[in-house]
Amino acid sequence: MERYYRAALTMVPGLGTSRLNSLVAYFGSAQRAWSATRRDLFLCGCLDEETGNNFLAQREKIDVQKTAALWEKQGIGVVCAADAAYPAKLRTIFDPPAVLYYRGRLPQDELLIAVVGARKASAYGRNAAQMLAAGMAAAGAGVVSGAARGIDSAAHEGALSGGGYTVAVLGCGVDVAYPPENGRLLATIAERGAIISEYWPGARPQARFFPVRNRIISGLARGVVVVEAAAKSGSLITADWALEQGRDVFAVPGSIFADTSSGTNRLAKQGAKLVTAAADILEEYNLAAPAAERPPRPEPAGDEGRVYAALSCDAPLTVEELVMKVGLPAPVVTYILLQLELKDMAAEFGGQRYVRLPGRVSG
Repeated sequence: MERYYRAALTMVPGLGTSRLNSLVAYFGSAQRAWSATRRDLFLCGCLDEETGNNFLAQREKIDVQKTAALWEKQGIGVVCAADAAYPAKLRTIFDPPAVLYYRGRLPQDELLIAVVGARKASAYGRNAAQMLAAGMAAAGAGVVSGAARGIDSAAHEGALSGGGYTVAVLGCGVDVAYPPENGRLLATIAERGAIISEYWPGARPQARFFPVRNRIISGLARGVVVVEAAAKSGSLITADWALEQGRDVFAVPGSIFADTSSGTNRLAKQGAKLVTAAADILEEYNLAAPAAERPPRPEPAGDEGRVYAALSCDAPLTVEELVMKVGLPAPVVTYILLQLELKDMAAEFGGQRYVRLPGRVSG
């Protein structure tokens, strides 16, 4: 039960990792710290008056035994920094989380690469993230990201499509689907990878949580790939954390005219390795790329082939634009697009605009 008492301590407002560790060291265990008298808490010298009062108020709200039983029933695990199951690379960073909550299987010896980028990603960025993640997964590397909209979601989807392991690091509780539309994706990640957070189950997402959680994304990984990032972007915070933690930083080049590429292009100028394929990343870790990142698949023929050829990986087109390009009636184009979506060869990119999807890696 010791780890659950440590978890309860992390839920006290104002009690950061340093104070928590001091408190546990003073009383000899988290359980004894949790059960300490008011007098002992205020005499120990580990808490100021406000935090001490927060501690007492929080203790009245939480029954640790019942909470532990509930989390176990929900399939939520708890691991502390001193536990053998705690991810080894994460333990080496400055200020590692005292407690991690997780669903799924925690990473152990896997080579993990983080893939991050803009929430308001372009079709080019999403396709690039998905292709890179699928290629790395097929070669045996796991993919870490933050399960946000845009690049993060594309990276997780790519890793799963490549038959690989992926880790989602959340800025909320591991039982909270955020963003809401990623509920199904997160459920799949929990089955085939891991969902991790330093925030207790039920914790709602808060803006201040996300920059802090980025240190975990980079801390779990050997390297960080930034796919798309504006000049001021949370993804660049992750790249900064990576550099402080001694991790490698990679950048996917983008258009010099696109705001979402200004940050990544600047990283490349500053020395980040430029990548255009998964092999560019894998070679840094002596991993061979899969035989074909885009295995051959039958090219569609006839009218379907004309529509497919007209689609682009980075410039979404409307049905009307495709009608103009291929000279087919709108109902025919719409039907063909549906068939291409079912074959995982095209996707809608908002507002009934469509893009071609890069070849998937089987696995």
